[in-house]
Parts: sequence; structure tokens; C-alpha cells
Amino acid sequence: MSGSLWAANDPVTNAGDKPRGRIVALGDSITAGFGLDPSQAYPALLQQKIDAAKLPFTVVNAGLSGDTTAGGLRRIDWALGAGADVLIIALGGNDGLRGLSPAQTEENLLGIIKKARAKSPAISVIVAGMQMPENFGREFVEKFSAVFPRVAAEAGVTLMPFLLEGVGGVPELNQADMIHPTPEGQRRVADSVWKVLGKVLAERK
Repeated sequence: MSGSLWAANDPVTNAGDKPRGRIVALGDSITAGFGLDPSQAYPALLQQKIDAAKLPFTVVNAGLSGDTTAGGLRRIDWALGAGADVLIIALGGNDGLRGLSPAQTEENLLGIIKKARAKSPAISVIVAGMQMPENFGREFVEKFSAVFPRVAAEAGVTLMPFLLEGVGGVPELNQADMIHPTPEGQRRVADSVWKVLGKVLAERK
């Protein structure tokens, strides 16, 4: 999975305005919007939903091409910058595609959450689950899929069962590589993430 990385400074507000909260989407090329304009990637689409709902949050796209959970663990402090109110972790797909140990993926995800809480103790964390194709073998697929709910339960964070729900494996919603979503696929990912994120933001009021 490949794409690009956005970095963002603290949100700019008008004098006297209450500072906007920060939502950081830490992911790989699906988050970065590989093959598309960044404005078509789900973090930008989430920003549209947030603005429409008149919520005081800014979404930071911290998607990086080919990133793994190990890479996310190395750069989480940088990605969070001065801190964040919400962290969406959408990593692990490349771990699975490279056949990395599910146990290591789990350890890395827990490490990311630990570092995020160290920087922003009140941060809300969403872990987006990933799935592997059946041709990776049933045993590996099952062990890999089990990582994400286990991490969410152990760390006490919110689980989004599958980032690509309704999109993964659907030809018309994916680019020719059948990995990266089309603009419509990204819209559906944004809709799925928003169902979870919207509830998290409501709880933070």
C-alpha cells in the first residue's frame, strides 16, 4: 500500500476563537489516498462531515505509503505533534500483506496507544480492524483478524471492526490493484469511520 504523507500544524483560528480539537488519522496509503487527490481521501471527507456538523475539530491526515504498525510506532510522537483529542489507528494491512507476525502487530498497536496516551492522557483512540484475503491461509487470516478486537479490549479503546467494510474486494470500489479504494470507495470508508468517530466526538462534549 503506497501513497503520501500529510503533515499539519496546529489549526489556525481567529482571534478570540476557542482552539479547535485535533483528530489524527495514523495510517498507510489507504489513509493517504493513494492514486487520488488528497481531498478525496477519507480524512478530508471526514473533515467535510465535521464542518457540516459544526463541530470544532480539525482532521490531520497522517497516512504514509507502505507504512506498518512498526512504522506507526516510530512516528506516532511526530504525527501527534503537540497532542491530539482523537487518534484513529488505521494500520496493520501492510503487516499482513508482508506476512509479519500477528503477535508483533498486536504489540506495536498497543505501543502506539501507550505512546499516544503518554503525550495526550485524555486522548480517545479508535482502532480500525484489517482483514487478509483467504489465500493467505485460514490460520493466518484468523490470527490476524483477531488482533484488532483483542487490542481494543486490552487497551480499552474503541474498535471499528473493519476499515474497508463494504469496500474491500469490490471491483467497482477499488482501483485496478484491488487494494486502494476509488473516490467512491473512499466515500464509503469515510461513512463507515464517521459512524464510529461521530459517537466518539459526541462523548467528548
